[in-house]
Amino acid sequence: MERKTIDLEQCWDYMQKGITKLMKILRERHDEFMLRELEERWITHKVMVRWLSRFFHYLDQYFIAGRYLPPLNAVGLTCFRHLVYMEVRDNARKAVITRIDKEREGEQIDRSLLKNVVDIFVEMDQYEEDFEVQMLEDTANYYKSKATNWIEVESCPDYMLKAEDCLRRERERVTHYLHFSTEQKLVEKVQHELLVTHANQLLDGVRALLRDDKVEDLSRMYRLYQKIPKGLDPVANVFKQHVTAEGTALVQQAEEASSLVRKFIELHDKYMTYVNDCFINHTLFHKALKEAFEGGSDEAIEETLDKVVKLLAYISDKDLYAEFYRKKLARRLLFDRSANEDHEKCILTKLKQQCGGQFTSKMEGMVMDLTLARDNQMKFEEYLRDNTHGIDLTVTVLTTGFWPSYKSSDLNLPVEMLKCVEVFKEFYETKTKHRKLTWIHSLGTCHIIGKFEPKTIELVVSTYQAAALLLFNSAHKLSYSEIMMQLNLTHEDVVRLLHSLSCAKY
Repeated sequence: MERKTIDLEQCWDYMQKGITKLMKILRERHDEFMLRELEERWITHKVMVRWLSRFFHYLDQYFIAGRYLPPLNAVGLTCFRHLVYMEVRDNARKAVITRIDKEREGEQIDRSLLKNVVDIFVEMDQYEEDFEVQMLEDTANYYKSKATNWIEVESCPDYMLKAEDCLRRERERVTHYLHFSTEQKLVEKVQHELLVTHANQLLDGVRALLRDDKVEDLSRMYRLYQKIPKGLDPVANVFKQHVTAEGTALVQQAEEASSLVRKFIELHDKYMTYVNDCFINHTLFHKALKEAFEGGSDEAIEETLDKVVKLLAYISDKDLYAEFYRKKLARRLLFDRSANEDHEKCILTKLKQQCGGQFTSKMEGMVMDLTLARDNQMKFEEYLRDNTHGIDLTVTVLTTGFWPSYKSSDLNLPVEMLKCVEVFKEFYETKTKHRKLTWIHSLGTCHIIGKFEPKTIELVVSTYQAAALLLFNSAHKLSYSEIMMQLNLTHEDVVRLLHSLSCAKY
C-alpha cells in the first residue's frame, strides 16, 4: 500500500492563498457588506485552524512544544492578524461605529453581526486600542450634539426622560454586542455629555419640580445624578435652598404662633416624605433638610420659641403635653433630626421658666445624656484603637428614668454583631461597675457591605434587618421558621421584619 504524506508548508500555503483571495473580496466590499464578508471569512478561518490543529495534534503537542515554537492555533491567529486584520481594522471599526449610530437614530441593525465583528477585535487582543477608544470618542460627540439640541427645546422632565432612556439603551448595547468592560466607560461618557455638562440648566429645572411637587421627576433626577460622583451635591443644595425659602416665607406670613407651629410641622413632614421617597432616604438630603430648618435667623427663632411657650398657658393637661413633647424630643435627639441642639436647650429653658423644673427635668436629663454619650464615644474609640479590635461601633448610653420606654427583645445577634456588643461591655466595665446595660436593638442602625453583581453596595439598615441579612452569609436559602428560630423573634416581629426588607425602596 502506498503511504501518502502531507506537507505542513503546503497547508499553510493553501491557507495564505485563501486569505489573499479573501483580501481581494474584502477590498471590493464596503460598510455592512464588508462586515458580513469579514464575519463569514473569520468564522471559516477559525474552523480551518481548529481542524488543522486537530489533524496535526501529535506534532502540536510533542514536536512543536519540544522546540518551544508557538502552537498551530496561535500561528493561525497570527496569520489572520497580519494578513487580514491589520488591513481591514480601520474600515471595520468605522463600519461598526456607523451601524451603532444608525441604531441610536432608531434604525434596525443586525446586532449579531456587530457582536461577531467586535469579537474579532477582542480575539486579536486589540479591542480597547483599535476599537473602544474611537467608539467612545464617537459616543461623546454624538451625545454632545444631541444634548446641545435637547437642552434648548425640551423641558427639564422631558430632557431627563431622554437621558434615562439613552443610558438604558447604551447598557443594552453592551449586553448585546460590546465587551462587558466597556459598560462603565460608555455610561460615564453619556452621563458627562447629557448630565454633567448641562447640570446648571437642569438644576434650574429642579427648582420648578420642587415648586410644582413633581415627585416622579424628582425621583428620576435622583436616579440619574446619584450614579455620578458628587452628582447629588448640587441637587441637595437646591433642595435645601427651596425648603429654606419656604420656611422663611412661613415666618414672614405668620400671624399667630399656633398657626406657625402647625405649618412648620406640615412643611417638615412634606419634605421628609420627599427625602424618604424621592431621594431614597439619602443622608445628603437628610442633612440638607436639617440645615434648611436651621436657616432662620436667631432672632426670628427666639421670637417664635417665645410665642410657642406662651401657648402652654392655654393647655389644661400639661403633664400629657410634657410626655408627648418628651417622646418627640427623644426621636429628634436619637436620630439626629433636631435642627439645632442650642435651640432645644433654649426652649427647655423657656419651658422651665414657664412650668417649673419638675416639668423639664427628664428632658434636660435626655439632653445631658447625649452630651455624656459623645464624650463616652470618644473614649470608646480610643479604647478600640489601643486594643486593635477592628470594629466600627457607636453606642449611646441612656439613663432609663429620663427616656420614654422602648421595647427590648432577646434578639439573637449574629457573631459579627455579638463581637461588637462584647467589646463594648469590656470597655464599659472599665468605667463603671454599678450600671447594668440593656440593649435596645429597635433603635439601632447598621451599615452593611453587600457584595452583589455587578458591584458592591453599602446598605444602611436597622439592627433587626442587619441580623436577618447576615444569616445569609452562611446559607443561600432560609425558610420562614428557620429565620424566626435563629433570630429568636416572635411571629409578629418576623412578619414586620421581612415585610420591611422585601418592600423597602433600595
